[in-house]
Amino acid sequence: MTGDLPTYLTTREMADLLRVKERKIYDLAAAGEIPHSRATGKLLFPRDVVLAWIDNASEAPSPHAPRPPVVLGSHDPLLEWSLRESGSGLAALFDGSMDGLERFEQGEGVAAGLHVVQDEGWNTEAVARRLRFQPVALLQWAWRSRGFIVPAGNPKSVSRLADVARLTVVQRQPQAGSQLLLDRLLGEEGIAAGAAGPMARDEREAALAVLDGSADLAFGLEASARQFKLDFVPVCQERFDLIVGRRDWFEPPLQALQAFSRTPAFSQMATTLGGYRIDGIWTPHFNGG
Repeated sequence: MTGDLPTYLTTREMADLLRVKERKIYDLAAAGEIPHSRATGKLLFPRDVVLAWIDNASEAPSPHAPRPPVVLGSHDPLLEWSLRESGSGLAALFDGSMDGLERFEQGEGVAAGLHVVQDEGWNTEAVARRLRFQPVALLQWAWRSRGFIVPAGNPKSVSRLADVARLTVVQRQPQAGSQLLLDRLLGEEGIAAGAAGPMARDEREAALAVLDGSADLAFGLEASARQFKLDFVPVCQERFDLIVGRRDWFEPPLQALQAFSRTPAFSQMATTLGGYRIDGIWTPHFNGG
């Protein structure tokens, strides 16, 4: 919450808050464009005045402004189904983890789905880097089984990461969590990427490209492979989270989704889709300031 910020922010804290370099903060202060004071020669920025200044700045979306009832970010089959079946009234715009995070930062939705790999765990570093001072929370949705979706019978005998180099692979948008993860795994092993297959913008499209023969494999979800009766070679487990505005969490749309996630129908669908672990749903992993 904004009350968790210190009464006076340092230059570094102001730079983090505005997501700019410290040099920019000095320039703004020197030009009188940002509220500040000096104590013993040190620049300090009064919290309440600065937050009001940000809210009133035409370029900066206010963290308190109403958000449209849209879920952004990465596509998840269980989430997509739940948005509809829960009666939440929430629309979806799934176009990759980082696209969703950017749109959420601009106030374009009440939540965004993420599965961004990092040095330690999932998602928290990406969220903290951009939304450290915002009234948001990162909540766990599910652990998902990700690997290689291949045609029924696995005709190219795909069994390991190195097989990617000799095959045509479905491409995902650069900001998609699956593409970021695959690039990272290949880079760590020094494996060349395979021939570029068609572009798929969500998990369903990725599986369909394998089904119709446009590509030899897709780096996708076990749930998507099952849906189209394709074979699946597991590679890793990934954590899929939702970043939500704390105020929006207590509004009817997200509360409807939360309530639905406790029903037998939700648990049954997770089992039917396959490749999901939902026992830790709504576990918090980050709480913004």
